[in-house]
Amino acid sequence: MKQLFFTLCVALAVPGLARADCYVEYKAKQDDPLRLHYGISRLPGVTCPPRGEAAEALSGSLAQDGWTLLGVVATSTEEPGQKKRADAGAYYLRY
Repeated sequence: MKQLFFTLCVALAVPGLARADCYVEYKAKQDDPLRLHYGISRLPGVTCPPRGEAAEALSGSLAQDGWTLLGVVATSTEEPGQKKRADAGAYYLRY
C-alpha cells in the first residue's frame, strides 16, 4: 500500500516539474505609423534560455504580425503577477 501511494505521488509530481515554462517580458515596435508595445510571452521548457536565445525564439512570431522585437526586458520561470499582466494588456501571452 505504501509503495502504491509513493508511486502515485511521484506520477503526479513529475509532470508538474516538467512543465516549468519561461515567461519573457519584451518590447516591440511597428513602423509607419510608429506603434510600440510591451508584452509577455511564454516559452515552453524547464529553464529560461539566455536573453539572446529568448529573443530569437520570440522575434519570428512577432514578425509574422509585422512587429520588430526591440529587446527582451526580463525572463523568469515565475508566472507574472497581476500588475505585469495588466501592463501587457492584450499582449499578455499573445505571442
